[in-house]
Amino acid sequence: MDSVKHILYDYLIAQGIAENTAKYLNMLALLLALLIVVFLVDFLIRKILLQMFTRFAKASKSNFDDLLVANKVPRNIAHIIPLLIAIEFVPDIFSDFPDVEIMIEKGLKVFAIILTLWIVRSLLHTVKDFLKTLPSLRDKPVESYIQVFMIFAWIAGLMSAIAVVTGIPFLTFLTGLGAASAVIILVFRDTILGFVASIQVSINDMVRIGDWVTFEKFGADGDVIEITLATVKVQNWDKTITTIPTYALISESFKNWRGMTSSGGRRIKRSLSIKMESIKYLTPEAVEKLKGIHLIESYLNERQKVIETYNTDNNIDKSLALNGRNLTNVGVFRKYVQEYIQRHSAINKDMTIMVRQLAPSSQGLPIEIYAFSSDKRWENYEYIMADIFDHVIAATSYFDLEVFELPSGSGFTVEH
Repeated sequence: MDSVKHILYDYLIAQGIAENTAKYLNMLALLLALLIVVFLVDFLIRKILLQMFTRFAKASKSNFDDLLVANKVPRNIAHIIPLLIAIEFVPDIFSDFPDVEIMIEKGLKVFAIILTLWIVRSLLHTVKDFLKTLPSLRDKPVESYIQVFMIFAWIAGLMSAIAVVTGIPFLTFLTGLGAASAVIILVFRDTILGFVASIQVSINDMVRIGDWVTFEKFGADGDVIEITLATVKVQNWDKTITTIPTYALISESFKNWRGMTSSGGRRIKRSLSIKMESIKYLTPEAVEKLKGIHLIESYLNERQKVIETYNTDNNIDKSLALNGRNLTNVGVFRKYVQEYIQRHSAINKDMTIMVRQLAPSSQGLPIEIYAFSSDKRWENYEYIMADIFDHVIAATSYFDLEVFELPSGSGFTVEH
């Protein structure tokens, strides 16, 4: 080999070229030859590997090999043999230039570390893409764990590269790095917190991709579209994207609507306020008139008999409506709303259905409807709720009730 690498050098010396010039020209010629060989070998191996992987991917039923090609794993692996050739022949090319030889060898070793990281990165991205195709893992934060492995790989690669460049043995360099652990923890604080949070989120099944979450502190209200080591991305209903630190999921309070979406209905919890002065006892004539409402006809007949029996048995003086037992327009209205909700086709009958009074306030007596719509889709849910309250609000006048509202300009009268 010594004779081969000095063929040009010997020829140039024989032609009377200065020794130093002959060394440089010999080195440049060998370097050019090596570069040509390396590029040719790299090109051929890359073509061969790509063809082999492509054919294998077409013949295979699994999509894992397709993902290997898509993530450029064969392309990155193809660089290994040319790199080994370069490492093997560099000492011969620069034998007359030892300082340059050492520098080039270190550069090739650093490139070897970087190439290894590229291959590992490509493989991890392939694994990530493959796992996302599995139904059981589609909504899991797989990307967070891939990022963790890559962080450790980059740290190990960076330390190896520094050890190669400085000439310090890797273990010695790693031992000295322990003294700077406090600085490292400070620099990678968010990453460490995100890693711990990702594990807890996954183990406790707190959030999945596709969940509807509400995070008031960060102004997020929408679907989770991505969970990574450091952040969680939420696409809000107005199509904006809110980015939340992953560790905030375990340190802050947020609302996950998954329980609602996986249940049998979506809750309707809304009230209307009745004006106090419109509430009154019902006269026998008013009761007879309300019997024309089919939903409460049987109820009124039954309650009227019970009340009349009680008042008769207890010799109640009914010349004053306050005495004894009576029906009120708001009580009958509440019963009507209950019957109406129970018969509504869009309400889930297997879940809680309740119409109740809330505590009176300066804005009247609230009558609250508490039920669950069978359709949980947002637009349909809003339509169902609006349909119910359209009917209920319009029905109040049939019971001589008024809905409370704050006076507007037309609500004020001026006395002369």
